[in-house]
Amino acid sequence: MRQSSVRGEGASTEAPDGIAGADAGADASAAIAGGRDGGRGKAAGTGRPGAGTRRRSPGRTGGPGGPSGPRGRARTRRRGPRRVLRWISTGLAFLVLATAGAGYLYYRHLNDGIQTDALNLGDGKLGASRPNAFGQVPLNILLIGSDARDDKANQDLGGARDTFGGTPLADVQMLVHVSADRSNMSVISMPRDTLLKLPKCTDTDGKVYEATAGYRLTNESLGRGGPGCTVATWQELTGIPIDHFMMIDFKGVVSMADAIGGVPVCVQDNVFSRDSEGHGSGLKLTKGETKIQGVQALQWLRTRYGFEDGTDLARTHAQHMYMNSMAREFRANANLRNPLKLHSLAEAAIGAMVVDSGLDRIDKLFDLSMELKKVPTGRITMTTMPWVYSDRLEGKVEPKEGDAQKLFAMVRDDIPLDGKGPAKGATAKPAPTPTPTASAVTDPAASPDRIPVMVRNATAGKQGEAKTQGRADAVAALLNGKGFTKALADGQEAAEDTTVIRYAGLDQAGDALAVATALGLPATAVQRSTDVSGVTLFVGKDWRTGDRPAAPGSATGAAAEPPPTVAPDSARPLNGDDSGACMEVQKGFTW
Repeated sequence: MRQSSVRGEGASTEAPDGIAGADAGADASAAIAGGRDGGRGKAAGTGRPGAGTRRRSPGRTGGPGGPSGPRGRARTRRRGPRRVLRWISTGLAFLVLATAGAGYLYYRHLNDGIQTDALNLGDGKLGASRPNAFGQVPLNILLIGSDARDDKANQDLGGARDTFGGTPLADVQMLVHVSADRSNMSVISMPRDTLLKLPKCTDTDGKVYEATAGYRLTNESLGRGGPGCTVATWQELTGIPIDHFMMIDFKGVVSMADAIGGVPVCVQDNVFSRDSEGHGSGLKLTKGETKIQGVQALQWLRTRYGFEDGTDLARTHAQHMYMNSMAREFRANANLRNPLKLHSLAEAAIGAMVVDSGLDRIDKLFDLSMELKKVPTGRITMTTMPWVYSDRLEGKVEPKEGDAQKLFAMVRDDIPLDGKGPAKGATAKPAPTPTPTASAVTDPAASPDRIPVMVRNATAGKQGEAKTQGRADAVAALLNGKGFTKALADGQEAAEDTTVIRYAGLDQAGDALAVATALGLPATAVQRSTDVSGVTLFVGKDWRTGDRPAAPGSATGAAAEPPPTVAPDSARPLNGDDSGACMEVQKGFTW
């Protein structure tokens, strides 16, 4: 059976086939994971100085990385300890998001303890999420679990000495999407063994990390300037604009896991996560439900040997069960309404988190928690990015064509993953302002060479298909040839089934109509919108090739299939109220 291999610690190199570290004879895990080749920054676990205005965690010094140095050799021998609790860090973030937040009002003095970093270090910036017809806006928050072990508390939780000061990995990544009307929440986990091409990132000191030519493990993104590069990686893959990130280390997770008094979990048979070679977390539970905390909770969250097929995907499934159960316990536990209890929880959370600058004050965290409190647990859907095993490297995975794009598109369009909403979700885009007709436009168009036009490649369409590369450049060149010499390709992501031209104010209506006329587009393709600042051409799915969009009903201009109304089965959706979920035990790990 194919298994997702344990993370290795070898040097990260670029192989002829485009796979990082896939040189002959290299250990499969070590080949991809990459050496620790950089110093650590001031914001905890970012690998570089922090970018915020609040207190930053202690600076770190760099050290030798890769297999040629002492740290690289030691790490190749010590795979297990470094992995301990890598998901648990995200559990803390989820707890912070799930809490009612009322207690935070008492603790504004915690502001000085908040550590911040830049939200997005990539070149491709997405626009903000669009509001629904009632002006409500969705929230997208990336939860990152860093494996950094740069203080005694984190080292005591299993980190080996040689890991101190190494480049961190984002070993847990979960995107939390909260619907515009706050009626539902969707969570997408990305397996840590996912192979992607990582985008160009520039850290806050100006250091540039060029886009990778080959495939790398997505968790390496954190070491390429900080959490803002992980955000950029997600945005490039999914097309989903991310509003905030929360990155957590291990020490606060333990405090909060114990503070809620344990979390109920279930196994279908007696389980002992340990094989004859010493692999496994050591988790030992009897069949049925057990309330776990402390060491047992940590063991549950790091167990793959003993669950389902023994891969990292099985571990992700167990983590989803834990998160759902934890959210139910957190809301039901009356002790957590005690201000003193909330105080200790807040202290633990703030000391363990790095957030973007948009969450740099306690009142902002409070406001966020109050928004998330509105979502009932029965409308929380946990999913895993649909995946297939990669042909590039044994045991690694890549996004599953079709299903992964459908899942991303549902979140982009704010469609509930549980099937309990209309086809376009509760956040259907508001109807555009009526299109101006040529006779109704009072502001005349400028001459073509004086009309700035931004051209965006939106050929992926609403279903998240692969976009046609280079279309924005090609159409901008077409406009240049028609006299619109200020037309430029815009790198922002977009998705439209039909080509449209949007403009911001009435003084731009004439210019927008002039562009439409030059391209042979109907006046109905011109819309006023608050989402743009000037005349912007969105090259849609109906214009993948040629000098004008395909006619309706043609091969490329055919009507798009109806949008999905429920998450694909390959995403393994799990409902937040599913208290009966029980982990399957892997053969050979029962007792």
